[in-house]
Amino acid sequence: MRRLLLVLVLASWQALPWAEESIAVVVAAGSRLDKLSLDTAKLIFKRKSMVDAYGDRWIPVNLPPAHPLRRIFSLAVFDTLPEDMEEYWNEQYFQGINPPEVLSSEEAVLRFVAATPAAIGYVRSAQADARVKILLLVRSAADLGEPP
Repeated sequence: MRRLLLVLVLASWQALPWAEESIAVVVAAGSRLDKLSLDTAKLIFKRKSMVDAYGDRWIPVNLPPAHPLRRIFSLAVFDTLPEDMEEYWNEQYFQGINPPEVLSSEEAVLRFVAATPAAIGYVRSAQADARVKILLLVRSAADLGEPP
C-alpha cells in the first residue's frame, strides 16, 4: 500500500509543470548558516532539533498537507506522507511539542522566512530569491543533494 501511495504521489508530481525542479530548504538571506544535511533537516521539521549551531531557536514552517510540494518534501525527508505523521504529532503534542506552523503558499513561506530570524521552510528552487539562502536542495524522493 505504501509503495502504491509513493508511486501515485510521484506520478502526480511528474505531471506538474515544475516537476523537474528541486526543493530548496531555505532560511533568511542574512543567516550565518551555509548548509544543512538531510538528517538535520529531518530533525528540525520533526521538532527534534530546536536550536541551530548558533543557539537560535528554529522556527520551521510547512505548506498545507495537501500541497504537492509538501507531499514530495515529506516523502523525501521523512519517507512518509503528511497524513501518516498524524500519530507522531499527537504523541509530540502531549509532550508539549507542536508541529511546524503551516503557511498557505510558497510566497508566504518566503516572506515569513525572510523576515523571521531562525525560520526555515522549503519552496521550489526556482522560487527561492535574494530574500532567502538555500541550505539544502532536495531533488526528489530518491535523489537528494546539497546546494551548489
